[in-house]
Amino acid sequence: MTPEWIWMAFLFAFGACLGSFLNVVIYRLPLGKSIVTPPSACPACGQLIPFYDNIPLLSWLILGAKCRRCKAPISPRYFIVELLTAILVLGLYLWLFVFQYRQICIDSDTPMNRFFNGGYIAYFNFITLIAVMLAASAIDLQLWIIPIGLCWFATAVAIVVSAIAPFFISPDIIERCRLFPQASPNQAALALGASVGLILALAALKFGIIKASYPMPDDPDAPEPAFNDRIEVLKETLFLIPIVAFALAAYLLLKIQPIAQFWENFAQLPAIKGFTGALAGYFIGCAVVWATRILGTLAFGREAMGLGDVHLMGAAGAVIGPAYIVLSFFIAPFFGLAWALYQWIFKKRRQIPYGPFLSFAVFAVIIFHDWIRNLLQNLYGIY
Repeated sequence: MTPEWIWMAFLFAFGACLGSFLNVVIYRLPLGKSIVTPPSACPACGQLIPFYDNIPLLSWLILGAKCRRCKAPISPRYFIVELLTAILVLGLYLWLFVFQYRQICIDSDTPMNRFFNGGYIAYFNFITLIAVMLAASAIDLQLWIIPIGLCWFATAVAIVVSAIAPFFISPDIIERCRLFPQASPNQAALALGASVGLILALAALKFGIIKASYPMPDDPDAPEPAFNDRIEVLKETLFLIPIVAFALAAYLLLKIQPIAQFWENFAQLPAIKGFTGALAGYFIGCAVVWATRILGTLAFGREAMGLGDVHLMGAAGAVIGPAYIVLSFFIAPFFGLAWALYQWIFKKRRQIPYGPFLSFAVFAVIIFHDWIRNLLQNLYGIY
């Protein structure tokens, strides 16, 4: 049996390596470059970085935060992201499996047994989302954008993992500890109907039946055009109509008794409950931010929140489920208020985008899930 401290050291080292990869994503993804090739090189002199100068955490310290060849400074962001990711990877393991502050409900005598007896699949789901939120927040802080492809990756992972999780963990454990979203038959019908509507809306967008909002010129050097924000979000409302319509149509189909009886049994299959639960979380996560974006823009005449925030919360919803993603959305402003208070006390003036606040809120809900669940149950009887 591997000693626990060796396993923890491995997790910390793995987290540092994951952070090194996230640095590549943060730098290259907004530029439209491949995150796989070419190998890492110094941005200043173009010199390929040898493996011994690319060791997470250590190389930045050994080189004194400078390129070995041209002595150009290396941003401390690289070290910070690697260290923060390593702490998060190890810290989540300690939180879930050692201290068990969030219950996994897997009865084993050691943390490693709890991890390898099925807990790893929930851990992988959480870590994937946390890594994506970290990269998205870093990009958002620098460029005020969140690459949608990054969010789609986390969403796809969450949906697939939620569907296959019952084959690795007892469905009773999943439901008892809320490890993955679980949809009721009505929620499952709404989610699948919305999925059909989304496919049709994307097809309409591709073929020009629906116009994309905020279209950018083909020439990247051309100045950014001036937009009427109210008109642009109305285009987005048209995109959403098929999604809402097919969700309602699927729900109304359940009023037909033979369909309702079949669906009641089919939707309760563990894999289907997980799959549709993640889908429902995705749509609700998108909905709360998109509704705020549309209503805020129509009310104030300025773009309220970004589409990247919409997809980021959709990805988070696919991991933590519909109820908890709504809760996260209402917790996020408190982090914003804390930042505003910091600015006021220290006379700071720099504003930051909203993506990091949303990510902080989702992370808090993941970590303090059991405490929040018990509080809601005691106060409102919500289980």
